[in-house]
Amino acid sequence: MLRKIYLKEMKDSFRDRRTLLLTVLLPIVMMTGLVLFYESMVSNGEGEVYQLAVDNNFSAEEEGIFAAYENIEFVQSDDPEAVVEEGEAQAALILNDGFLESVEAGEAATVTVLGNSFSQNSSNLMNMVTSALAVYEKAVIAERLEAQGTEQDLVQPFMLEQKEITEDNPSINLVALLIPLILGLAIGIGAGPSASDLFAGEKEKKTMEALLMTPVNRMTLLVAKWLTIVSIGSLTGIITLIVVALEISFLTENLKSAVSLGDNVYAIIGFSILVSVIYAMFVATLLMVTSIIGKTVKEAQSYSTPIMMIGMFPLMMISGIGINELQFHHFAIPIMNVFTILKELSFGIINYEHLGIMIASNLVCIVAAFIIARVMFMKDKWVMN
Repeated sequence: MLRKIYLKEMKDSFRDRRTLLLTVLLPIVMMTGLVLFYESMVSNGEGEVYQLAVDNNFSAEEEGIFAAYENIEFVQSDDPEAVVEEGEAQAALILNDGFLESVEAGEAATVTVLGNSFSQNSSNLMNMVTSALAVYEKAVIAERLEAQGTEQDLVQPFMLEQKEITEDNPSINLVALLIPLILGLAIGIGAGPSASDLFAGEKEKKTMEALLMTPVNRMTLLVAKWLTIVSIGSLTGIITLIVVALEISFLTENLKSAVSLGDNVYAIIGFSILVSVIYAMFVATLLMVTSIIGKTVKEAQSYSTPIMMIGMFPLMMISGIGINELQFHHFAIPIMNVFTILKELSFGIINYEHLGIMIASNLVCIVAAFIIARVMFMKDKWVMN
């Protein structure tokens, strides 16, 4: 009987175009947008051509300062600042008259770089300009010291060298943030409509009374509906992981180079699917409780929205924590531990102790929430409209 009710609920859910849209199409669109957005964030402007506004007196010698940056195009104008404000250039460079002559003569020289730090392109261009000017400044200082017979080591007494304790690509941290974020949103969005419709929707359509009059045990009915929500959420999560993996492999370069799972690739994929199923079970149980409380679909969705929003806060909390700084409570707190495990898996780390802690803590919460849902579903005041 449980299997028949489960299959019936699954068929009814997938007959709904809204479920198909939110389970399949929306995750694909959302994943593609986020993957391409993160790819642009880590590209650092590679391959882009930037327009730098300069005045009409800008000479070829001054242009030579920026010879190392072939992707900078110079736009000459009487008013470089106006060119930037009109959007025809990403930044402007203003030098005083006779800039190179003033530098060679040891006189005061001024440089002004104008741009918009809130724009990524403008910020990238300003960083290029300041880096080129810093190199030119060091070259001028070295020439002056040499002309006076002073060794450069007296001005620069030591060399500063910074090393990372990990050899991982810095972009992997963005991947470790991207995958849990997408997965959490996709599972919540995919399972939400079905959860609201299976309980609150039945009450709103006045079909719950007829359903309860059948000889089917309420516990069997509850488990079948819960399994339906879990299945749809898990399916959404698995589709999400597949889409993200394919898009990172075929649509990106920087993110693809950052991901290096080594020989554990199949194990990591398997554990990622397991984590998504566990998270789908957890979310499905909470959504089931909110749907039982709600008398209409709209009311149930109002109750479930804060749950989906709260689920994003743990991800923000662990985003700034290094993989070697994670402690026991990061793997014991529900929702947070799901994102923490996914972060470890993104770095190619499989820790069975952490996986066990995550699964155990989530199962405890799932059982507790399911007991609450069962108690409520057994009482007519919660299941009758």
